[in-house]
Amino acid sequence: MTEPPTLSAQTVPADRLVLRKARDADRDGLVEIFTDAEVRAHLGGVRPREDVERFLDTVGTANTTAQPGSYVIADRQTDQLVGILGLGRRSADHPGHVTPEGGELELSFVLRRGAWGAGLAFEAATAALRAAAGELPDQPVLVVTQTANSRARALARRLGFTEVDTFQQHDAEQTLAVAALGSFRVP
Repeated sequence: MTEPPTLSAQTVPADRLVLRKARDADRDGLVEIFTDAEVRAHLGGVRPREDVERFLDTVGTANTTAQPGSYVIADRQTDQLVGILGLGRRSADHPGHVTPEGGELELSFVLRRGAWGAGLAFEAATAALRAAAGELPDQPVLVVTQTANSRARALARRLGFTEVDTFQQHDAEQTLAVAALGSFRVP
């Protein structure tokens, strides 16, 4: 069975940002995202630096965003990595769905700590969702976050997502929120 499409654009512009594919120069920023305790507090914890570096050596930094819908969030002026964003399909094997068959679009993002509080996650997510709404038919889009992550939940609500369920995964309660992709379509 062929997996349904996700966002195919190689770059997605926003006012202060651009969503783009990773480059070798993004390595230090990616290492920081996966090894910063505050950034990883609601994402399963810190990964050992050696493991992250070994992974990047094995797959290549540029290949970390090779999948459609997977991006680096970069500052539009400096091109410096400020975070990562994915708009992929939620595996039917994972809990947390709004359709019986699963495989819904799922938005995920994480920013470096220095980029928090400036509205960049909202801007990046909005740009990705608008691009997807212009390319794909209307369908549910999910956001799943630890219930304890009040900032991520507030951001999801600000984006227009409605919390519909909670479930256990990764040894923590998760909150499932949903929005219609068509609600992000620009007239």
